Amino acid sequence: MEITGVMATDAGMGALWALGSFDGIVDYDTWESELLEDEDIARHIAGGALVPVNIGGDGAFQVVARVGESSALAQLTERERKYVVVASEPYLLITTNDAVISGIEHVAAESNDNLRVPLPAGRWSVAIFLIDWEAEPGQADDAGRPAPTALSDFTILINPEGQPNREYRTQIQTFER
Repeated sequence: MEITGVMATDAGMGALWALGSFDGIVDYDTWESELLEDEDIARHIAGGALVPVNIGGDGAFQVVARVGESSALAQLTERERKYVVVASEPYLLITTNDAVISGIEHVAAESNDNLRVPLPAGRWSVAIFLIDWEAEPGQADDAGRPAPTALSDFTILINPEGQPNREYRTQIQTFER
């Protein structure tokens, strides 16, 4: 299964988050108490409720999320592999139902801008890939905007956890610098 869309943030970070993990967030004050500080975000990452898509900048980014199964793991396409800039180590995501991709400021918010990712309950290994779509010939127009056939800025691979008790990345910055 593949979900494609735009992830927008004015808070400098996007996220893949487990629906149901943030039911206590009902307004800005409750959002602030759960996600404003880095240590709060880190707690949710370590608990498997949130995977950061974080390069430290605001913007609107094209994202593709691929969900795999035990018998057929989600992978990068050959074309994506050619233009990977950097990849994250796997993060843990624990779901009781679907997940959502959004700007961090939209965690727990009902928004048409959020991308819903249908996921059954379970433990998922998530890897994030930053793709340099502009490096592929013919994929930027004269103004530098992506052509309709351009690759996404980020590819997110979501696969069933293969090795229980493995160590997962827990850093807020998605990629090593």
